[in-house]
Amino acid sequence: MVTILDARSPAGAARPRHPEKAHRPDTAVLPKPDWIRVKAPVSTGYLETREIVKSNRLVTVCEEAGCPNIGGCWEKKHATFMIMGGICTRACAFCNVATGLPHALDRDEPASVGRAVASMGLSHVVITSVDRDDLPDGGAQHFVETIHAIRASAPGTTIEILTPDFLRKPGALEKVVAARPDVFNHNLETVPSNYLTVRPGARYFHSIRLLQRVKELDPTIFTKSGIMVGLGEERNEIFQLMDDLRSADVDFMTIGQYLQPTRKHHPVIRYVTPEEFKSFETIGLTKGFLVVASSPLTRSSHHAGDDFERLKAARLAKIAA
Repeated sequence: MVTILDARSPAGAARPRHPEKAHRPDTAVLPKPDWIRVKAPVSTGYLETREIVKSNRLVTVCEEAGCPNIGGCWEKKHATFMIMGGICTRACAFCNVATGLPHALDRDEPASVGRAVASMGLSHVVITSVDRDDLPDGGAQHFVETIHAIRASAPGTTIEILTPDFLRKPGALEKVVAARPDVFNHNLETVPSNYLTVRPGARYFHSIRLLQRVKELDPTIFTKSGIMVGLGEERNEIFQLMDDLRSADVDFMTIGQYLQPTRKHHPVIRYVTPEEFKSFETIGLTKGFLVVASSPLTRSSHHAGDDFERLKAARLAKIAA
């Protein structure tokens, strides 16, 4: 199994989780408002989920990205599996996943994910991954094998994937779409003016085109994308991003508050109020999204199963109208 980056260098010294950020000066951390605070995970359901993940030697984005919703999700036996290991080849300024040179793929991982999904009795599962720019197809085939393994082990489970951008990987996207996940998610993360500082390894309009291409290849697949706010974006930039997603026929948008993992990461410029998040939801729906999830603690896979049911109902209502 591909595991987390070895915490020690060959010389035995502690290795930074984010070596590319180690030289950066510490930034100030804004105190969190009351609406951001969450309880520590201690429930029986949380512990049972943790044991299933551990016994199958799997990596979850819930742990690696330090998601604030891990307690509530794992209590309900909801988890987002992160395939292809815990080391990312990108170095986004917002992300807490370890960066560096990944290990070789574990060919048994898709089957392990399938077993875990069956053990947890999931009706809906989210599969994401680190960026694997080192692989010729960016890991597309590994996504395909994982989808097939889940369908074999848990045929009643619907599958949502949250993929990298497959930048400069010809044919990779087409391969994944052909496996027919129920939901194809690719996050824009932030507005285009922030890309050089927040998401320097990505290209905004490539990501828009990727989402558009999914719909061209298979219009029946739901498409989804999400952003974080509080990174210094302007309100009108968010509305333009919404329009860009709708031009690509994206069905579902998520909007959540950016939370700074460490003092070496991009600072939180401000905390957006719950009232502002509600206004984003209202405006997004008027622009034509089937579903908009917008709140301080919204994350890409938070309540994904419930949201999938909302997506299906909204599509049927739109067809009937």
